Amino acid sequence: MKLRSDKVTVGAMNTGARALWRATGTTTEEFGRPIIGIANSFTEMVPGHVHLQALGRLVAKEIRAAGGVPKEFNTIAVDDGIAMGHEGMMYSLPSRELIADACEYMANAHAIDAMICLSNCDKITPAMLMAANRLNIPTIFVSGGPMESGKFDFRGQTKRVDAIDTIYVAGDPTATQAEIDAVEEAACPTCGSCALMGTANSMNCLTEALGMALPGNGTIVATHTDREDLFRKAAQRIVRMAEAYYRDGDDSVLPRAICTREGLENAVRMTMAIGGSTNTILHLLAVAQESGADLTIDDFDRSSRDTPCLCKVSPSAHEVFIEDMHRAGGVMAVAHELLKAGKYHGTVPTVLGQPVAQYCAEWDITNPANETARTLFSAGPGGVRSLRAFSQSSRFKELDTNRETGVIRSADHAFTNDGGLAVLRGNLAPDSCVVKSAGVPDVLWNFTGTAIVCESMEEALEKIQNGTVQAGHVVVIRYEGPRGGPGMREMLTPTGMMKAMGLGDKAALITDGRFSGATSGLSVGHVSPEAASGGVIALVQDGDVIAFDIPGRSVHLDVSDAELQRRRDEMNARGDKAWKPATRQRAVSTALRVYGLMAASADKGGARDLDRLARLEQLSAEG
Repeated sequence: MKLRSDKVTVGAMNTGARALWRATGTTTEEFGRPIIGIANSFTEMVPGHVHLQALGRLVAKEIRAAGGVPKEFNTIAVDDGIAMGHEGMMYSLPSRELIADACEYMANAHAIDAMICLSNCDKITPAMLMAANRLNIPTIFVSGGPMESGKFDFRGQTKRVDAIDTIYVAGDPTATQAEIDAVEEAACPTCGSCALMGTANSMNCLTEALGMALPGNGTIVATHTDREDLFRKAAQRIVRMAEAYYRDGDDSVLPRAICTREGLENAVRMTMAIGGSTNTILHLLAVAQESGADLTIDDFDRSSRDTPCLCKVSPSAHEVFIEDMHRAGGVMAVAHELLKAGKYHGTVPTVLGQPVAQYCAEWDITNPANETARTLFSAGPGGVRSLRAFSQSSRFKELDTNRETGVIRSADHAFTNDGGLAVLRGNLAPDSCVVKSAGVPDVLWNFTGTAIVCESMEEALEKIQNGTVQAGHVVVIRYEGPRGGPGMREMLTPTGMMKAMGLGDKAALITDGRFSGATSGLSVGHVSPEAASGGVIALVQDGDVIAFDIPGRSVHLDVSDAELQRRRDEMNARGDKAWKPATRQRAVSTALRVYGLMAASADKGGARDLDRLARLEQLSAEG
């Protein structure tokens, strides 16, 4: 078979290259076998990745035993929770492009044949998914897995908690220091991605929904021994995928064969059905750009209107975590219910070489004959603090197969008939904005309030904490978009503080920044165009009335067109200070300036603006 790596391992002209490969430990017998790049995002700074160092060695051993040549490389990883609430968050979304580039650089510079991606948290999984489609070589994903939920004794009750609960308790003016210390100690008991339906777990569920990962990838807790089996099987499978493509010419195993428009539509349906993070919209649009699929924000809008919400996990549901979704059958169960409802494409190929429909049927835990599936989805939390992968083998006593009132519902018993995310439009966001509707209290589905304008997240936090923000207000945070930030920071801290101050169901927040999957309440982000690009959000003034209508998918600034034009003229008259924050003082590094210069708007995924790149190239050619 002719391998991609032949260009660096075959022929007299590659004597030097082979000598260098030998210096990495490659043996004579291994030349001619597929070189499998292990893209490992291990770092000691991120709990979702702290355990991945040893797992790279495990994967390498399995690849070698299966007949491949493993070669590991590393990427960076940013912990959004640690970066949250300060200017470090500006680096989170831009890191996605950097990680995708790193994978491309390593894969193409060394002409690897296939790739296995060891990812987990917020921007790493989508970045590697972007790279996989950019490279279009056989690729499989296996994540580090979710964290177990914690247990916290609070005022006579034992509560199950996750990382976001620390914000709620710490922001509660009645909380004691002992209570704050206790929830901090309890919230994150193990390695893994945070136990709620944040961006990390949303994206790991979506790689599984896409068919780019094996069943259970999104939901088996990081500490369980069953996840070790997942790593071993993924390592073995990537070698078989490489052989299928290079030896047999089977291009159905390639990322672009899997991440087609139909495959990505499945992922869109999945994020709607599980109330995934609003960030999944950014990431799937960016993946579509790399795969060449015709996917736009309008597809999310269309899907949100007729995809039932079948599963609610924290913060959309009280004390329901990813481990509970796993006990109910995980991603496969949701996909199967969508299939039965006619809301999923069953013919899309997967990394197992099976179409989605077969994939779902074999892993349906409601079928007593599917013994392997029922065993897999019985893998539960150990309830013991641990930073070590595969450290426990606890099992749930029984599975959750109740599709009427269980954690995962059938379409006939859905939480809502429309999706857990919604795309809104109006004069304040003519190109769109988004909200995690699954986390919005019913009383806020239609809400009208007066604006409190802030030109940074820090200003918003100050106004929330000092009592400026009250019931009936809409906090407007602008100049936090991809270009205006730059970097499009998450606004979890302000929304968490509003909830802690008792405003979670009494006030709203809208921003051209973005949100964590942990955000709840009427939190509307991704306003496009953003303030820095001449968006109407830059023209909002204190006291303006803003109306939200989630069922009607609209957001409206109650200011006349004539008045908006007057404000726009006034803004333009500022010259080089126009469409920039008037009061904010922020140091912006060269790296972030470059990202901001090249970033597309949020409704295009915040990825590189290829049209802008083409214009810059034209300007360069013209001298």
